[in-house]
Amino acid sequence: MNIKTFFIGAVYIAVLFSFDQAFAKGVQASQTVQAIALVQGSHSVQPPGLVQSAQPPVPADTLRLELKEVVAMAKEQSIASKQAATLKETRYWEWMTYKSNYQPQLSLKGILPGYSKSSISVQQPDGTIDFRSVHNNNSSLDLSFSQRISQTGGTIYGSTSLQRFDDFDRNNTLYNGVPYGVGLVQPLFQFNSLKWDRRIEPLKYTESQQAYIEAMEQISINASAYFFDLLLAQVDLQIAETNLNNTTAIQKIADTKFEMGKVSKNEILQLQLEALKAEKAVGIAKRDMEVATYNLKAYTGLQNTDKIKLSLPKSTVAMKVVIEKALTEAFQNRSDAIAFNRKLEEAKRDVAKAKGDNGINATLNANLGFAKSGKSIGSVYESPKDQQLLQLAIEIPILDWGRQKSRRKTALANQQFTQYAVAQDKQNFTQKIITEVNLFEMMKGQLLLNARAEQIAAEKYQIAKERYVLGDLSITDLSIAFQENDQAKRDYINSLRDFWGAYYQLRYLSLFDFEKNEKIKL
Repeated sequence: MNIKTFFIGAVYIAVLFSFDQAFAKGVQASQTVQAIALVQGSHSVQPPGLVQSAQPPVPADTLRLELKEVVAMAKEQSIASKQAATLKETRYWEWMTYKSNYQPQLSLKGILPGYSKSSISVQQPDGTIDFRSVHNNNSSLDLSFSQRISQTGGTIYGSTSLQRFDDFDRNNTLYNGVPYGVGLVQPLFQFNSLKWDRRIEPLKYTESQQAYIEAMEQISINASAYFFDLLLAQVDLQIAETNLNNTTAIQKIADTKFEMGKVSKNEILQLQLEALKAEKAVGIAKRDMEVATYNLKAYTGLQNTDKIKLSLPKSTVAMKVVIEKALTEAFQNRSDAIAFNRKLEEAKRDVAKAKGDNGINATLNANLGFAKSGKSIGSVYESPKDQQLLQLAIEIPILDWGRQKSRRKTALANQQFTQYAVAQDKQNFTQKIITEVNLFEMMKGQLLLNARAEQIAAEKYQIAKERYVLGDLSITDLSIAFQENDQAKRDYINSLRDFWGAYYQLRYLSLFDFEKNEKIKL
């Protein structure tokens, strides 16, 4: 080895060593600032390896997004949000249909015209058949209103009608009409669906309203997952590119050392292998980032072709969650909690239906009004004659081989099963809320630990690089420091994912905003 080569290598090592020392001091200064923030009571820890004090300028074709912006975007323009809104509208019109069942109904029906020209068979007194030509018009109009009675299940109605008959063969016209009439149709000893609908349908509508809010909160959970998928992919790409640059720089140093006889050929080959791994990792990270970017855009409905750069979300939320408060809000707000009462009412309804449909079918039909016929329309309404109708239709089974009893017993057994199932669902529901509150508190602690671990790993990695440059560390130990530093960064991002996932999951389970201390309404 000549003196010139030795001199160049020594200068190169000295310059790189000075650069590493300056970088290490920068890391140490950043850690000092964060340590002061911790002492002053701030719990928002940002690892130096992931967040810099000054963000680099964003290219013109890059869209910078934060977590809550992505969530808001998904709620506003995603396909999932449009589906939830459509389902909500469907439930609304079903509710309006139910309400219309209790409102008066007015209808007009008629036959205009009722013209007929044909031959019909007419039986003669001696039993023979004669065919007669028929040429007439039989038209009618009927205007009626009806009102259902929810307490009894019956229907009251009123009507007015007019009929005109024209016999064209005999040039004769006749009118018949009912100026007005009122009536009642009342089922007896039967199941009254209107009564039970009044108890169940309002629960179903309220349940659908809360289900819509839950659907929007579920969108928040999904959007958060896509956000962190892309964020982790971007961090992986950053790690891979940094590792490739560092490995390339260290490889140059090792080549110089190899020429000086300071390192072995095996170490050079190991570094070359590490460089190939780093280059491969960059390619994989770019692929993963493209996939994650596509998934995020597809879910949130983002149509532009800009690149996306995600900002690291904060690691704390100013809110305190108490288990009792979370349980109270969940049982007041969640559609599942409303469904508990609905299922019990539906089971009671089924029992009442089984008892009402006992085979005894009786219907009371009463009608009172006036009617008259005449040669003209006016004559129909002059001194009409009264008409009355009173009918009681009844059907009583004599022998059904225990069919009705079996139906009642089945309904009672299903009601008992529903009560047990609802009790179990309530227990699971309560335990899930308690678990999620505890998990949220645990995630806050884990986030702080992972932030500190990332700082330590970053510092350890810097020291390992310096020691390797000085020849005081093997390539194996340097590789271990590489891996620990990378894993610590990923662990921190994953702990952020878990923290914010627990945050949105808690909102979903309680439908309560603990930050603003108010119910979630849309």
